[in-house]
Amino acid sequence: MKIIAVIPARYASTRFHAKLMQDLGGKTVILRTYEAAVNTNLFDDVFVVTDSNLIFDEIVTHGGKAIMSIKEHESGSDRIAEAVENMDVDIVINVQGDEPFINAEPLKEVIEVFKNDFDKKVDLASLMYEIKDEEEINNPNNVKVVVNQNNFALYFSRSVIPYPREKNVGVRYMKHIGVYAFRKQALLDFYHLPMKTLEASEKLEQLRYLEFGKQIKMVETTHAGIGIDTKEDLEKARKIV
Repeated sequence: MKIIAVIPARYASTRFHAKLMQDLGGKTVILRTYEAAVNTNLFDDVFVVTDSNLIFDEIVTHGGKAIMSIKEHESGSDRIAEAVENMDVDIVINVQGDEPFINAEPLKEVIEVFKNDFDKKVDLASLMYEIKDEEEINNPNNVKVVVNQNNFALYFSRSVIPYPREKNVGVRYMKHIGVYAFRKQALLDFYHLPMKTLEASEKLEQLRYLEFGKQIKMVETTHAGIGIDTKEDLEKARKIV
């Protein structure tokens, strides 16, 4: 199997403008993320896909590989699909551009899903971890996922799922981490399918896959990741570098 990592990188960001070009210990956030992905040694190739000349030049001038998006895109999946449409690859890993402290272990785990999927039942694999704090559970910025007995996703929501009508029944609340591994065909199918009502309502692209019958295998992890969504996150990250 040929496995590549693709890092979708928009310059504009609603919550923290131009966050990927911010300085993080002498390098930009996006360059650190790119280098971290390469240094995992898990991928046959790593690309940044971007709508920004600034980000493109930042990667290429430091010896990396970048691709300019041709079209405007609603989601990271769309941006990646356009980039890989004519590539000879089997599995595509979506690495978040604002997570420069990549941990290789959970990435290995989602790759293993496909190595063990001999019947090719899995279209996507992604990560989840348990959250227990009530404020975290109720926060609509934390996307929750419920799964079946075989850890295939049933639904993703910004709402609390399942609703705790009965308290002491052993429900675990799982937060979705936005690291995806796709079969190339599932990604291309997504690219050519329309947005339906669930995705439009929740603003969660993974719901498009579910609405069209794709199988998403969830892998439980304890590695939450460190994303840079705000200026406060950037200050915390600068203390780690």
